[in-house]
Amino acid sequence: MSVLVNKDSKIIVQGFTGSEGTFHAGQMIEYGTNVVGGVTPGKGGQEHLGKPVFNTVQQAVKEAGADTSIIFVPPPFAADAVMEAAEAGIKVIICITEGIPTKDMITVKNYLKDKDCRLVGPNCPGVITPGEAKVGIMPGFVFKKGNIGIVSKSGTLTYEAADQVVKAGMGITTAIGIGGDPIIGTTTKEAVELLMNDPETEGIVMIGEIGGSMEADAAHWIKENGTKPVVGFIAGQTAPAGRTMGHAGAIVGGADDTAAAKMKIMRECGITVVESPAVIGKTIAELMGVNA
Repeated sequence: MSVLVNKDSKIIVQGFTGSEGTFHAGQMIEYGTNVVGGVTPGKGGQEHLGKPVFNTVQQAVKEAGADTSIIFVPPPFAADAVMEAAEAGIKVIICITEGIPTKDMITVKNYLKDKDCRLVGPNCPGVITPGEAKVGIMPGFVFKKGNIGIVSKSGTLTYEAADQVVKAGMGITTAIGIGGDPIIGTTTKEAVELLMNDPETEGIVMIGEIGGSMEADAAHWIKENGTKPVVGFIAGQTAPAGRTMGHAGAIVGGADDTAAAKMKIMRECGITVVESPAVIGKTIAELMGVNA
């Protein structure tokens, strides 16, 4: 079992023929991901990387049965790309693009409210179900199949956590990089919920950062509904108030936005919080009863 993507997902790449789309689509195909084509307006009917190119997402859905999309469209056009995918009936939309204007994302969020789809991102590394589908920009070789789910705001820490979990003798069901922008599609709580409800996921690693209330929301949900051990880490423990750190959403605006405040809430809600990312693998292994 997995969440969001698996070997049966029919994936298209929006921005297929651009340099980013070409490079990462090639890596996804090499990994074994079921990429059924891509979309570049004006280039429909051509072939690229051995896959068909469509002018519109609607065409890709109709002709290739696409149900999942990954977006490598430049920031000024990315919001339209997300809405086009939703309108065409794509169920899982993964937006990698960084630097989408916040006002554009407000429009997208409102537009998606009554659509039957899930957006992951933007400004995220994507989603991977090891051995089945890599829909993103993560280094696939780091991820091995197993029973630990990962939810992370940080791309680099997603890979670090996965590497540690594997080195501790375990593996990953699905890793979800939700992105670090102020307005994103899937929240930490929603991603944790998906993994809690997945029968093959037996433990969860939750990586957050300063700014916003997503980790606290997830922690309160876990306290009420959690059935599996969760290891938590918050990046940005030394961040000064008022300064954006790395991600646009990583800014301490109030007392509850600090790493210390979030870690305190997480601990109170029964999450095993680590002070350093270096012990994530060892800690989840201990909770799972695995001798790392």
